[in-house]
Amino acid sequence: MHAIEMTTTGGPEVLEWRAVEEPTAGPGRIVVEVAAAGVNYIDTYQRTGLYPVELPYTPGLEGAGSVVAVGDGVTELTVGDTVAWCTQPGSYAERVSLDPGAVAQVPNGVSADVAAAVMLQGMTAHYLAIDTYPLQPGDKCLVHAGAGGVGLLLIQIAKLRGAEVFTTVGTPEKAELASAAGADHTILYRDVDFGAEVARIAGERALDVVYDGVGQSVFRRSLDLLRPRGVMASFGNASGPPEPIAPLELA
Repeated sequence: MHAIEMTTTGGPEVLEWRAVEEPTAGPGRIVVEVAAAGVNYIDTYQRTGLYPVELPYTPGLEGAGSVVAVGDGVTELTVGDTVAWCTQPGSYAERVSLDPGAVAQVPNGVSADVAAAVMLQGMTAHYLAIDTYPLQPGDKCLVHAGAGGVGLLLIQIAKLRGAEVFTTVGTPEKAELASAAGADHTILYRDVDFGAEVARIAGERALDVVYDGVGQSVFRRSLDLLRPRGVMASFGNASGPPEPIAPLELA
């Protein structure tokens, strides 16, 4: 079989389509024929070396497909089941060996590409809004990159929790997407200073939480928008990792 494999870190050119050994279903494992693999920022972090991985490495932490082999001790799944997964490496491949405890059965009517795309981003949005800072009715939150995969899901969850949602987007088309997902205030960050716009609408230091998957270009300005004991939830580095910050600055 074939997989996309990297033997060194760098740009997209380090990803190679190569013949590799086919996985087998050992005890407590399953093998899935991959129908769709999710593509996420974390894959680029691993490719560039920002997040170190052991080489050679096949990227892809989420996907969906059909079970083609079941190892001894696996009772909850059978050959032919359609499953989706995340946090399991190696999805950029024709087949992948998985821990059955890390997969979810895909309901009828949900396509493989949708199932693959929603797992990592959906779980990220869920833990941000439910666990990292549990949103409550009336909370004010800022979602950076609101038209991205995590952003659109996070906006929807935040609205279901009763929050007032501010979001930053790059284009009018993306603003329409974020608004359709439920955002109360969409800010075109290329046209205005997003911090000044949030303060104009909500007041100074009015936010309970900022959910930041952008990183360097927005991190410090976002801190200025938080209320005392507000939460800065940094979960991505799309513009690069944030600069180091001295604890005294937080005082």
